[in-house]
Amino acid sequence: MSLVPVSCPTRRAACPIVAAGLGTVPKVKSAVVICMVTVGVTSAVAGCGAGDSTASKTPGPMAPSVSAPAPAGAPAPSGPVAAPAVEADPCDVNLAAPEIAGAVSELPRDPRSNQAWSPEPLAGNYNQCAQLSVVIVKANTNAENPNTRAVMFHLGKFIPTGVPDTYGFNGIDNAVTTGDTVALRYSNGISGLDSVVRFRWNGNGVELIGNTG
Repeated sequence: MSLVPVSCPTRRAACPIVAAGLGTVPKVKSAVVICMVTVGVTSAVAGCGAGDSTASKTPGPMAPSVSAPAPAGAPAPSGPVAAPAVEADPCDVNLAAPEIAGAVSELPRDPRSNQAWSPEPLAGNYNQCAQLSVVIVKANTNAENPNTRAVMFHLGKFIPTGVPDTYGFNGIDNAVTTGDTVALRYSNGISGLDSVVRFRWNGNGVELIGNTG
């Protein structure tokens, strides 16, 4: 509500005040006081209006924008990543196959030293695909020249009987060894005097087929 002051004719006379929308306010004893109040109220209202207008036009401080945190991904692996294990080819030569140690454990003792045989081959071409494969082992002794022998396998399985005498052989001649034939070498340490004997799988067993040197 705004108050509009009017002139006061006498100090004692009532000072009518026109109130917007309400008409003239009844007699007031002190025109001076009323007029001063009116002026003060009017100024205050004007001041508030100006302040309100300024406040409405001035934007308040804006809250700082907060970015949403990025979703946590899977933890990075620490250290080198292990490569997947590759399955061994059964047709590859494998002188660490457990079938070799199993076969050697079944052999009778070395007749010369009466010792068992070492399960670690000196040479060989053992694999599970060949009709005939072989390993060379030595007697488990500390003698300077331990006895040696060949141990034969058919498709990776030990052939315990029906094999010609294989004592004394200490190597393999890979140049004349095939899928069904092995060439065993005997060397006495003198160059040019090596002997090579071939053995073949004939479908039922092992047979000696002759010397090559």
